[in-house]
Amino acid sequence: MAEGIIVKSKHEIELMRQAGRITAGARTVAREAIKAGLTTKQIDKEVHDFITKNNAYPTFLNYGGFPGSACISVNEEIIHGIPGKRVIHDGDIVSVDVGATFKGFVGDCAGTYPCGEISEDAAKLIEVTRQCFFEALKVAKEGNRISDIGRAVQTYAESFGYGVIRDYVGHGVGHNLHEAPEVPNYVPTKLDRMRNHMPDPRLVRGMTIAIEPMIAMGTYEVRVLENDWTVVTADGRLSAHYENSILITDGEPEILTMAEDI
Repeated sequence: MAEGIIVKSKHEIELMRQAGRITAGARTVAREAIKAGLTTKQIDKEVHDFITKNNAYPTFLNYGGFPGSACISVNEEIIHGIPGKRVIHDGDIVSVDVGATFKGFVGDCAGTYPCGEISEDAAKLIEVTRQCFFEALKVAKEGNRISDIGRAVQTYAESFGYGVIRDYVGHGVGHNLHEAPEVPNYVPTKLDRMRNHMPDPRLVRGMTIAIEPMIAMGTYEVRVLENDWTVVTADGRLSAHYENSILITDGEPEILTMAEDI
């Protein structure tokens, strides 16, 4: 097993389930709040209030200096959108990434949702991105490797002609928001692995990881805006994001952030 990977105890897993339920609930709150005329800051407040009312802390708030409780990214924005004065309009697609820390453990999940009526192309991108996660889930089993997850995402997304974001990846999750190992949504070359020190460990029971396909309608190349946070597609085309925290077991993986009816 790669250096730095933390296998969780039964007690720690139970705390992660509780953190996951709160996080998933916050994602649902955000999804239901998306309406034309609202600002991203207003959606962020809904997320913040839900998490704190459930005796948890918004993991993203002040993480590395990030000023919001949720990352809210619109249309061509892939991830790390800063909540602010931007107004949501009919036809937009809105990616919401949320995290909640409960008794020292973190849940992390994301989804992309429509505002009003959206184009067929946008709806297809959202659905394919979501399904990329479930394609990855099929191979997230003890004994398989991290690269099997990336292969599943990449194969499915590219079959639709979409770009798979490479500059940002999934990750281990637990005591901290970002733990080992990195979980790419593609299969790095051997040269990439050597240059970037990217191991390809096997999955073992007790590992908790966040799988988060980030899929673009066009190129996978990105750029970062002047705020040093928000990542957008280099060609300005739409992107979507879907994420859940999962537990590797001795059988089927368990989704820790799927209870959206909290």
